[in-house]
Amino acid sequence: MERFNVHKADYTYSPERPDGYRCGTQRFTPLVGGSLITGTVYEVPAGESTVPYHYEYGAEEWLLVLAGRPTLRHPNGEDELEAGDLVCFPEGPAGAHKVTNRGDEPARVMIISTYSRPAVAVYPDSDKLGVWANGAEGGPVIVQRSSTVGYWHGEA
Repeated sequence: MERFNVHKADYTYSPERPDGYRCGTQRFTPLVGGSLITGTVYEVPAGESTVPYHYEYGAEEWLLVLAGRPTLRHPNGEDELEAGDLVCFPEGPAGAHKVTNRGDEPARVMIISTYSRPAVAVYPDSDKLGVWANGAEGGPVIVQRSSTVGYWHGEA
């Protein structure tokens, strides 16, 4: 049996994250041998967020607050959460969310979700669409939704 303690995570702070999204992460899925469910713990310093406001197709996500009082933006507004709060983000626009720490102390949250490929994320604020395909080289394909072309474009 593999085991991971969410309170003893070894957070990595990526230099590629821009201001406003400089949080620490540790994906624990491979550490516990997961394949159908994926999980990450985040350490979110004051004034930072986990990822941009988005919703997904192909995944249901759950957020559990481990410490602190992060603010959750969702389709109906914003709510301040506290340690122990558990929230589900269903597939589609009703599950749109963004986690920001407006407090003075770091917040820690765990997000787990179903895992399947392909997966699609929609970013309403920036009108982007991200597609994660199994085995795709170079990571996800992220495009502006407004740059769509017709189905037959380039084919005939």
